[in-house]
Amino acid sequence: MTENIGHRAAVYIEEYALSSGLRAGDSLVAATAVEYGLPLASSNRKHFRAIQELDLRVFRP
Repeated sequence: MTENIGHRAAVYIEEYALSSGLRAGDSLVAATAVEYGLPLASSNRKHFRAIQELDLRVFRP
């Protein structure tokens, strides 16, 4: 984990934990995807949909 990812994850928790239920692990995954410019595939839209800069792809197994 880089310093930028850690900082971004902390910001996500502060902004979205109460409104969308985002937790530490999810915030680190989202921050990593954003920092590296990668899409995030997840079946859990609720936790991630508020993060505007995240390229969220809904995954249905």
